Amino acid sequence: MIPFRSYIKTPMKKSYLVLAIFIVFSKASFSQGVIRLQSCGNDLIQKEVDSLKEFYSKDGFILLKEASILMESEYEMPVVVPLTQGSWYQFVFIGDYTSKLYEVRMYDWNERQVIFQQKRWGDVDGNIISYSYVPKFSEFHMMKPVQVNKEKKKNLCGYVMLFKKSGEPTASNVPTP
Repeated sequence: MIPFRSYIKTPMKKSYLVLAIFIVFSKASFSQGVIRLQSCGNDLIQKEVDSLKEFYSKDGFILLKEASILMESEYEMPVVVPLTQGSWYQFVFIGDYTSKLYEVRMYDWNERQVIFQQKRWGDVDGNIISYSYVPKFSEFHMMKPVQVNKEKKKNLCGYVMLFKKSGEPTASNVPTP
């Protein structure tokens, strides 16, 4: 058996070994920092989703986007959406029933916070955050939902929806911020 030290005597072998170790560690560190959007399924959340879709459609809103998202406790899940100036939007985030805290922050293109809402487990509809928003400019906005769960740290189900009021906005049907 050849001792390990004698195996890597030449500088060329040392550089290959260092390069291989660097590649392994760099791949491991980069894979941890990537946010991957994964869907999830939860029957209780799906009932709320169906109910809210029906409620907002009766109120003249059209569903633009929706997604179920697998989340980790205490980690924001960024959702980027293009919004049109003067249009009336309704955003909805539904979190896992077992979480204790739910928050949504929304930022405009200049990274200025335009919405902040927080709910707790004991609140009425505590796992649902819903808010209206009329953008002042046509630009991308980022919605960042987060939920805090003391028992489950991973595999928390969440759901986001974006509705837009159909028809032209008028002074009487646009909410004031």
